[in-house]
Amino acid sequence: MNERPLFDYASAFERNIGWVTEAEQAMLSRKRVAIAGMGGVGGLHLLTLVRLGVGRFRIADPDRFELANFNRQTGASMSTLGCPKVEVLAAMARDVNPDCELDVFREGVCPENLERFFADVDLYVDGLDAFAFAARDAVFAYCARWRIPAITVAPLGMSAALLTFLPGGMTFEEYFQLGDRSEREKALRFLVGVAPSLLHRRYLVDPARVDLSQGRGPSTSVACQLCAGVAGGEAVKILLGRGQVWAAPHGMQFDGYRNRYVHTWRPGGNRHPLNRLAIALAKRQLGI
Repeated sequence: MNERPLFDYASAFERNIGWVTEAEQAMLSRKRVAIAGMGGVGGLHLLTLVRLGVGRFRIADPDRFELANFNRQTGASMSTLGCPKVEVLAAMARDVNPDCELDVFREGVCPENLERFFADVDLYVDGLDAFAFAARDAVFAYCARWRIPAITVAPLGMSAALLTFLPGGMTFEEYFQLGDRSEREKALRFLVGVAPSLLHRRYLVDPARVDLSQGRGPSTSVACQLCAGVAGGEAVKILLGRGQVWAAPHGMQFDGYRNRYVHTWRPGGNRHPLNRLAIALAKRQLGI
């Protein structure tokens, strides 16, 4: 009976060399990335970064897989129904790189564990549910305070919308202006703020499927896959310190259905007149 071959980092990620140097690949093996949320985008973020050779992670999610996750979430299958998402994704990551460091937060992120979750982290990649506002506010506020670069990429329709927040730059709250608004208003302002060009709006065929008050909306695997690629590219630039990073109030959206890309610049974030107009248009389309 043949023995399983031993894992070798250099051989496993040799095909990355050319887009990164051997020295940069070694740097990635020592970097630590935190990802909160192992759902639609979070799990794909983790596996994308593992395959790029990032060697250390902190991952958090309190939820378990269910049938409603099957259309978009990596790790969701009949064999994992009812299983903790964070455990399934940790196993998948270790199956790619058995040597990677993985600190698992089964309780998710909360004020009590933020210090442990972000200790010695080089980058935060957002994988939280679009409607998890309390957790997202706390996480991004912590990143701003402790000067941790943070990326969020929203899966909207069949598109990916990127916002990056760098130390010393515009903060998450300064951009989105969520404040003490209602949960429905926060949802609308987040979804419009992250993609003010609204490239996905024109092919939403059933607006009734969007229920901001219940924190529900349609989704696709197309958008989640695009988000992972966008987040991975942005992460490489930040972790290696090379390449142009367009931080907020700059934003980008690429739509795979319409084959369009838009780079936005919104000084003041959701206070900007164009964002205020986009919020009004979204309210009208959704009947709010």
